[in-house]
Amino acid sequence: MPIITISRGAFSGGQALAERVATTLGYRCVSREVLLEASQRYGIPEAKFTEVLETVPHWWERWREGMRLYRIVLQAAMCEVAQEGNLVYHGHAGQELFPGIRHVLKVHLTAPLAFRIQQVQSREKLNEDAAKHYIDQVDKARTRRLQAVFGADWRDPSRYDLVLNIAQMTLDTAAHLVVEAVRREDYQPTHASEQTFLDLTIAARVQASLVVSPKTRNLTVNVRAENGEVYISGILAQPELETEIVRIAGSVPGVRKVTTSFESPPIEYMYP
Repeated sequence: MPIITISRGAFSGGQALAERVATTLGYRCVSREVLLEASQRYGIPEAKFTEVLETVPHWWERWREGMRLYRIVLQAAMCEVAQEGNLVYHGHAGQELFPGIRHVLKVHLTAPLAFRIQQVQSREKLNEDAAKHYIDQVDKARTRRLQAVFGADWRDPSRYDLVLNIAQMTLDTAAHLVVEAVRREDYQPTHASEQTFLDLTIAARVQASLVVSPKTRNLTVNVRAENGEVYISGILAQPELETEIVRIAGSVPGVRKVTTSFESPPIEYMYP
């Protein structure tokens, strides 16, 4: 039950490739549905996710904490949607949402600048200079946004398993390469990879539940799951919140046991 993520720059082709691959494999093909799932499950308007993932706030630092909330909830929703595998996701940051999962094939579409300019000219009805400026702005915005949200550079090829230059091949060829790659043993689920994915899902659910709760949303804690046991650690200025943290985490489906390890903040933090 592999999972495929497909990302691209400022040119077309990602959705068409995802749909072709999904049809060939008999997989589900999703994109913005994940945002809708997140908004419905955790009570955050879909427009907020779109704002974080697709726009560049003027006051970047002011938005960092909000971005943390949306990243956590988006990852939880993505894990929910991908529970049964056999999924092709095309859209923002898919390659960052399943860290350490062996049976996820991360695909990135690239192309020379001249090809991208031509694509944008055709789609946006721009002249060459305007198209080049558009691409430059989109690339800068995406770089800055994903660096802030995930601490990652989407242009780094090492973040992907398969990088395809779509200026050099037809849609059929690109789809064939993706299908053949995901059918290889390298991307087939194993007992270990399925358990790792389940652990990721539980940890993401716990983090999301904590971050949307009014009492715990401002806490920065580390959450790790292992075979249904959840370990939560960090600095806690209000010890009385530990009971609430354990209650929230324990109510998440799949959690069998909650273990906490909190430290008090330094004296200088308490008394500036």
